[in-house]
Amino acid sequence: MTDVDRSEQADGIQRAHGPQQGSGTHEGGTQQEVGTQQVGGAQQVGGARRDGSQQEGGGVPAAALRALPVPDLSLVVLVGATGSGKSTFAARHFKPTEVLSSDFCRGLVSDDENDQSASGDAFDVLHFIAGKRLAAGRLTVVDATNVQSEARAQLVRLAREHDVLPVAIVLDVPEQVCAERNAARADRAGLPRRVIQRHQRELRRSLRHLEREGFRKVHVLRGQEEVAAARVVTERRFNDLRHLTGPFDISGDIHGCRSELETLLGRLGYGLVRDALGRSVDAVHPEGRTAVFVGDLVDRGPDSPGVLRLVMGMVEAGHALCVPGNHENKLGRYLKGRKVQATHGLAETIEQLDKEDEAFRAEVGAFIQGLVSHYVLDGGGLVVCHAGLPEKYHGRTSGRVRSFALYGDTTGETDEFGLPVRYPWAEDYRGRAAVVYGHTPTPRAGWLNNTICLDTGCVFGGAMTALRWPERELVDVPAERVWYEPTKPLATEAPGGADGRPLDLNDVAGRRIVETRHMGRLAVREENAAAALEVMSRFAIDPRLLPYLPPTMAPCATSTEEVGGEGAEGAEGGYLEHPAEAFAGYRADGVREVVCEEKHMGSRAVVLVCRDETAAAERFGVPKGVSGALYTRTGRPFFDDPETTERILRRVRACVEEAGLWAELETDWLLLDAELMPWSLKATGLLRKQYAAVGAASGAAFPGVLGALEAAAARGVEVAPLLGRQRDRAADAAAFTAAYRRYCWRVGPGAADASGAGQAADAAGPGAVNGADALAHSGAAGIPGGSEEVPGSAGIPGGAAASDAAARTGLGELEGVRLAPFQILAVQGRSLAGLPHTEQLALIDRVIAAEGAVASRDAGPAGGGAVDRPGLLATTRRIVVDTEDEASVAAGIRWWLELTGAGGEGMVVKPLQALVRRGDGRLVQPGVKCRGREYLRIIYGPEYTRPENLRRLRVRHLGHKRSLALREYALGLEALDRLAEGEPLWRVHEAVFGVLALESEPVDPRL
Repeated sequence: MTDVDRSEQADGIQRAHGPQQGSGTHEGGTQQEVGTQQVGGAQQVGGARRDGSQQEGGGVPAAALRALPVPDLSLVVLVGATGSGKSTFAARHFKPTEVLSSDFCRGLVSDDENDQSASGDAFDVLHFIAGKRLAAGRLTVVDATNVQSEARAQLVRLAREHDVLPVAIVLDVPEQVCAERNAARADRAGLPRRVIQRHQRELRRSLRHLEREGFRKVHVLRGQEEVAAARVVTERRFNDLRHLTGPFDISGDIHGCRSELETLLGRLGYGLVRDALGRSVDAVHPEGRTAVFVGDLVDRGPDSPGVLRLVMGMVEAGHALCVPGNHENKLGRYLKGRKVQATHGLAETIEQLDKEDEAFRAEVGAFIQGLVSHYVLDGGGLVVCHAGLPEKYHGRTSGRVRSFALYGDTTGETDEFGLPVRYPWAEDYRGRAAVVYGHTPTPRAGWLNNTICLDTGCVFGGAMTALRWPERELVDVPAERVWYEPTKPLATEAPGGADGRPLDLNDVAGRRIVETRHMGRLAVREENAAAALEVMSRFAIDPRLLPYLPPTMAPCATSTEEVGGEGAEGAEGGYLEHPAEAFAGYRADGVREVVCEEKHMGSRAVVLVCRDETAAAERFGVPKGVSGALYTRTGRPFFDDPETTERILRRVRACVEEAGLWAELETDWLLLDAELMPWSLKATGLLRKQYAAVGAASGAAFPGVLGALEAAAARGVEVAPLLGRQRDRAADAAAFTAAYRRYCWRVGPGAADASGAGQAADAAGPGAVNGADALAHSGAAGIPGGSEEVPGSAGIPGGAAASDAAARTGLGELEGVRLAPFQILAVQGRSLAGLPHTEQLALIDRVIAAEGAVASRDAGPAGGGAVDRPGLLATTRRIVVDTEDEASVAAGIRWWLELTGAGGEGMVVKPLQALVRRGDGRLVQPGVKCRGREYLRIIYGPEYTRPENLRRLRVRHLGHKRSLALREYALGLEALDRLAEGEPLWRVHEAVFGVLALESEPVDPRL
């Protein structure tokens, strides 16, 4: 057994055989990782439960009460003869769910709690449940006689397996009392007296050996009075500082570099406090931030005593926390007189300490002795240790945990320099808490799987690095010189310094539960995950460039509005969706101001644009030549040709630069939500197989039908009703064809001149919806230009030199392509999803307005110095509506009618303020779509507006669609938060994958 194991094993051992027991004391003087705390913020008295509710059995004077400290995460073993009152004691002091009774488990397996022949199976059940509770971090109490050492050994072993403390509470009650209690129970009235006597003998033999068996605390209660006077007080483990939320400044390995430490603290904003001799003895931050040191304060560097004096002063003053490193552990053993080898810089520290007085050396020894292996901070979201710590050890207390926190893990091999090869635990880490550590020098600190190593080798001539938390900002200062020649060159071999595998199938396979900040725990079913995995693995872009997927959007409530007003139902039919329902819905949710945004009929696009290729490589780890991404709402690339994507990104990047947003937002990358037009750019297959087929069939059939009917009518045949119906059907079919043609046009050199789309856009202004006449030249199938001119999978036709029109925009082969961004989702270090939509659109407007200057530069002399055609970027028109003002609501409805009357798809209605919640705390729909009457003809068919069809369609169930929209929205927000906070790819991708998985849920695709 190592010294660490022995030290940790001694932690927390406490004798309680007499009245002199005291909370927090332990054998051997070693630091225990358990502290005392009041439960529920109030002192317990009498027979109070830990939750503060009064129990029977009180009446004991407060002065006579006896506290029994129990760690808040431990395995409590009740020991006592049958009839000693263990079950009563457990019911008084512990929650019912915390107590596992052997009698109850015996009943579970045999239907008889007294069937001793079932004891083996009963204890198997008990141990299984206890193991599950301990693995989940739950205090567990075993209510059984436990007077035999063999029975206790199994429980001690179970506690060690889960790295928790075993605690024994012994109820030593006289034999006569036990006999009387058993006689009073109908199920035990016939219990032989010899059974109680045997239990008492075994108990007597056990009392002296309980600590030796491995129990960290032993409380012995002798007689009924002591049992009645006892109260259980839970202790918070010393490593449990979840109540401390920071902010923190976590510093990497110092190794005696006092001067660099003082410089680093100064850069972090701390003011040094010096003693009469000018030595640094404390550092205070004016904003109350707390410094945290990851250990290895000493050895190798020029002034280990100076570092210790400063850090000890900060810890004592409450301005810092510190965990031990392996170098402190070795120094502590030396100061206690243990035999250690003075290697790896210890000799230099010993020499420096010899110049200090005895009092200082004693203070150093006590300080090291009191250090706790690791800390769990900030609500459990941050773990600080020296060498790293897997999630299963967070908050646990054992020699194994302490050893890992001090030394990490090794593969059992040694490298060419004779040093142990570290096991790359961080590459497999999947924990929720961020783990910050040091120990193994690396040239540059970087995140891997929510872990970061801050040891950047200052003593070896590197730098001293600190992490600001929760900002996740790195601050470093260079070493003043090489203080100690390294055994081997610094390399990225620290756990977390290697690239590792970015994703793992286990991260997404099977049924998943994703924790979100805005909607709690969201479930992803196994079958949905399988469908998403198929899409993601076969078709999606590089996952490093896929930090977000947009959520689906629910339509507004079904309308009963008629085209001619109330009670005017007729041949014209009515509306299936109408703004009045959208405004009324938000008003009912308590949302007063909404913004109505023009809905572009294109394909949803997410644009990740970086300032340059270097920024893309540094933040997203992508290869040279990639500066961002442009992908669909299912994560597929829009264009097969990467150069086409880069051309679009170059234009967007230049506009962002021209608008000054890189500097204003302090970012090197932007994530945009947008629409890419025309719709035909990616929907060619859908147009051909579904919509164009209907248009072609109607164009072929109705002329002949109408001609025959009209000829029959001319001959005097009574076909007027039939002719009228067929004319209406023909008109509906023509309207259907015109509806989808509005959203299709050619792209590429000369596209605007050839299709008329450019002129339509010019006439309506930037961002306007193109008119129905834009594609009047198209063939019967309704596809512009015929099959040879339909955009292919890449969406961009080939061609020679750009036309004059293309030169005037500087777009070349992208002529006719329009990108309408409407939200900046995230930038470096923060999510912008909570920004009000008017502010979002104001930022977007600046980017679009900058395109004129950018296009003039791109066009060069060929463009004549002026741009007279629409560029790439399209404006999103909008109007703000007060849902409680009738005039404002009426204006919003008129705007929608004008928009859709001119051929527009409709609008999206969103709360002006983002992340709005209802009075009950639930999220309000982030947006609802209100589509135009003619556009819905594409969705529901040419004749959907006929009254009989509309009546059927109005019976539609939106509950599931709305639920789906909210869940995907919460997952999207979670992905953005994780991305902005610099969390590892698998954490961001967990939420992204969840959105794609939910998209495979069955829901009416027309909604």
